[in-house]
Amino acid sequence: MSKKNDKKAPDPEEKVPQETPAPEEETPAAAPEEQPPQEDALTKAQAALAEQNDKYLRMLAEYDNYRRRSAKERENIYADVRADTVTKFLPVYDNLARAAQHETDDETKKGVESILNQFKTILEGLGVTEIPTVGKKFDPAVHDALLHIEDEKYGEGEIVLELEKGFKLGDKVIRFAKVQVAN
Repeated sequence: MSKKNDKKAPDPEEKVPQETPAPEEETPAAAPEEQPPQEDALTKAQAALAEQNDKYLRMLAEYDNYRRRSAKERENIYADVRADTVTKFLPVYDNLARAAQHETDDETKKGVESILNQFKTILEGLGVTEIPTVGKKFDPAVHDALLHIEDEKYGEGEIVLELEKGFKLGDKVIRFAKVQVAN
């Protein structure tokens, strides 16, 4: 026989395997293409929502800080203006206090003392208080020592003489008390 005849003809009853695509290849390839766009869109939308929410919360916090800062600045400006205004009237107070100590007739003295008391009432109404001095211990936060004396009958750092009254507006010193300190 010849080589050509060595080959057998295909038997019609014999099954020839056909090439069919494996189900594994089709199903996974189709499923990831459909699922990820939905999940990806959802993830993107959630991320965008979270970002917008974060921006909103930051803006809200920033506005709240701005509101508090503005209120505090207004308060400070009001206190500063009030302190400046009161400071301008303190020389008048000093002159009235000197006039009340001056020896004059009774009617004049009573009039000056009445005006001085009215002035003190107005200052108290504005929240201005006098800084206590004579007999107190020297405090550099509220007193200004202009003179110093050595005297054994006074304690260390005791204020013996008030040269000019000091005043506070709330906790803020608007004029230091000028004093003489012992030892």
